[in-house]
Amino acid sequence: MLGVTALAYAADYGVFRYRVAGNRQPFGRITVTTYDAVQQKSGKTVFIFNPPEAQTCVNALFPRSGYFPCWYLQRHTEQRTDI
Repeated sequence: MLGVTALAYAADYGVFRYRVAGNRQPFGRITVTTYDAVQQKSGKTVFIFNPPEAQTCVNALFPRSGYFPCWYLQRHTEQRTDI
């Protein structure tokens, strides 16, 4: 199992480097809505919604260059930050 994961990671890295070198759309953009959940002293939670913004993602199976994969962001278009 570990070998298959290592092979998939290496192949994904190779494909990503190929796309970057040839400028073949290695990155994408997904619109993501973020909101903050602020815990009050009374025990209630106040939600502060931010306007939707386009977030850069990478067209790969695994995170690359500090970006989430596009397939992950398409499934998680709402991101919560607990404060």
